[in-house]
Amino acid sequence: MSVASTSPALSPAELRSVFERESHDELVGIEVESAALDPQSGESIPYGGERGIGAYLEHLASGPGARPVHDQGTLVGVRLPDGGNVSLEHGGAVEYSSAPYPCVADLMEATGTALEQLAAAASPFGFALVPGAQYPCTSFEDVQWVPNSRTRIMRDHFASLGEDGQGGPRMMSIITSTQVSFDFTSLTDLADKLRVQAAASTPAAALFVNAPLEAGRPCGWLSRRMRYWAQADPARTRVIPVTLRDDFSVDLFIDWALGLPMIHRGRPDGSRERLVRPVPFGTLLTDGFDDGTRPGLQDWHDHLSQIFADVRLRDTLELRAVDGWPYPALAAVPAFWSGLTYHAPTRAAAWHLLREISHGQHLAALTDIARRGMEATIAGRPVRGLAAELVRLSEAGLRARIDAGLERAETLTYLEPLKDVLRTGETFAQHTLALWHQDPARFPQNYVEAHRIPAV
Repeated sequence: MSVASTSPALSPAELRSVFERESHDELVGIEVESAALDPQSGESIPYGGERGIGAYLEHLASGPGARPVHDQGTLVGVRLPDGGNVSLEHGGAVEYSSAPYPCVADLMEATGTALEQLAAAASPFGFALVPGAQYPCTSFEDVQWVPNSRTRIMRDHFASLGEDGQGGPRMMSIITSTQVSFDFTSLTDLADKLRVQAAASTPAAALFVNAPLEAGRPCGWLSRRMRYWAQADPARTRVIPVTLRDDFSVDLFIDWALGLPMIHRGRPDGSRERLVRPVPFGTLLTDGFDDGTRPGLQDWHDHLSQIFADVRLRDTLELRAVDGWPYPALAAVPAFWSGLTYHAPTRAAAWHLLREISHGQHLAALTDIARRGMEATIAGRPVRGLAAELVRLSEAGLRARIDAGLERAETLTYLEPLKDVLRTGETFAQHTLALWHQDPARFPQNYVEAHRIPAV
C-alpha cells in the first residue's frame, strides 16, 4: 500500500486555516522591482563579474545586520536590518520588499530611505536602479538569466504550455512592476476586499500603463507587460473568475484553486528542483505526488504562491495589476489601493460601480488597455471615466482614514500623478514614447534619468 493511500488528505478546515486571522491590524507593504541598468546604454547588468548583480548582493550582505539568502549555494538575496528584503527576479531585476507599515505615508518614508540607500550602494558598481515596468533596451534574446533553481523550472513549465506559455519567459525576465500588499481581518473581510480589488484592477491598469518599448524601440503597445501576462499561463493569471461574483467567498476561491495544477514542489532547503505532474491540486490531495506522499500545508502555501493573478491571495492580498511607475511617482500605487481597500463605504461604492462587468469583459478590456491605455473601453464604457471615479473614491477613502487618525494628510498628494493622467489623458507610457521620439540616440540616458532612484 502506498504512502498516499494511508496519509490523510488536507481537510477543508486546514485549507481554509491559512487565511484565518487573529489580528485586526490593517498594514500596507510594497515591493518595488527595479531594472539594473547601465546609465549610458540602458542595457541590463549581468549577474556575474566584479561589477555584476552578484557582487552587488555580496556588498549588501556584508553590511551590519544584513543576512545573505542563498539558493543551492548561489547568493540570490539579502535580508536587511530594517526588516526589508532584497531579492532578484529571473532576469536580474532587483526587488526591494518592505516591512509592513500602518499607513502609506510611513511606508513611503521608510521605503524611500531604503531604496535610495540601495541605489547609493549600486553606484560604485556603475549601474542605476530603475523602477518602472520594463527593461527598456534589452531584448529577450540578450537576457542574462540569474542562476536560480526556479528559473529553469518555470521556463520548462511555460514551454510545456505551448502558445499559452509563450509570454512567460518574457514576463520573468524583461518586465518589472510595483506591487502592494494589504491585510484582511477575517474571512468575510478578505472576501469583501478581494472582490473589490479584482473588479477595480482592470480599469486601474489603464492609469498606470508604462511599458511601450521592445529592445529600445516603440513596440506598438502601451503595456507589453500586460500583453505578456495574457500569454503566461492564462488559467492562473489576470482576473480570477470567481472573485467577481456577488456571493464570492473564501470557499469559492479554495474550490477554484483546487482545480488548478501545481507547478513545482518545494524542498526543505527552499529550492524548487522539479515540476509536479500537471494535475489539479485536488487530485494530488487524493492520489498524492509521484513519490507517494500527499500534499501538506507547506505544499498548499506553495501552490497559492504559484497563482499569479492580478490580486494574489496568500497571507496578504497582493495587488499585481498595474505597471510600475518612475521613482518620483511610486507612492501613487499604495496610496490609490489603500484608499480603495481600507475604507468599507469606499469598497461598497466601488463594487456598486463595477459589479456588472463580466470576466470575459475584463479580459477583453485588458487587451484593449495594453494597446490604448486610457482610450480603451470596458463593457462598452470608457475606461477613463471609470478610472476617474476610482481615483475619486480612493481619495475619499484616504480622507476618511486621515480624519480617523489612521493616515497622514500628505498621503493625498501621492494621488497627484494619477490626477495628471486623468486631466491630460497622457500616461507614463506616452511620456516615455515622447522621450524616445524627441531624441532616439540619447533615449537610454534620458529614460534612466527620468525613472531612476537617486543615489544619496
